[in-house]
Amino acid sequence: MGLRINDTIPDLTVETDQGSFSLHEWIGDSWAILFSHPKDFTPVCTTEFGAVAQLADEWDKRGTKVIGVSVDSAEDHVKWKGDIEQVAGTKAGFPIIADDGLAVSKAFDMLPAEAYLPDGRTPADSATVRSVFIIGPDKQLKLSMTYPMNVGRNFAEVLRALDGLQTAAKHNVATPANWNVGDDVIIPTAVNDDDAKKKFGEFETVLPYLRKTKAPKSA
Repeated sequence: MGLRINDTIPDLTVETDQGSFSLHEWIGDSWAILFSHPKDFTPVCTTEFGAVAQLADEWDKRGTKVIGVSVDSAEDHVKWKGDIEQVAGTKAGFPIIADDGLAVSKAFDMLPAEAYLPDGRTPADSATVRSVFIIGPDKQLKLSMTYPMNVGRNFAEVLRALDGLQTAAKHNVATPANWNVGDDVIIPTAVNDDDAKKKFGEFETVLPYLRKTKAPKSA
């Protein structure tokens, strides 16, 4: 059974190109994003990790740590970062987990269906699918996305989803389709009109169950 939304992620001790540590200790009081990739030194993965490196300032603004994972060794990760930095034009400062025993990949259910067949597969041929996990400071899984191995991830969407999760958690609101920072948010149906007016001020009633209001300003 894979992880579900609001499950606490397993507190695995992982080896990375930046040393060994507990996932829970590494997250600390931050938000975190864990993203898998099939293998080092592959074209799509290199562009993806380059995109993550280019967003370093954006992750920092949101109090979010990022970490990668693959079945390759920590030594390979160190070498590969040279290529990532060449493509990105900036330093790749995030750690990458060396998941040679597939402990992380299995715990987060990141392997394709055929990897679970009893055919004696090894870590070398058990390439992970392209998964993204957004984890809250409470160590619970808040969002997951899974892509096939031949489609690169859109990290602008990952950033947008992170903004939505943080806004929802901070202000007890929901975000509508295609929401971006600064757009109106949705008042939860559990909040009645009187309480909504006290909390949010003016709001628009589109439907009895759909009320929109200006996004609260961050403290």
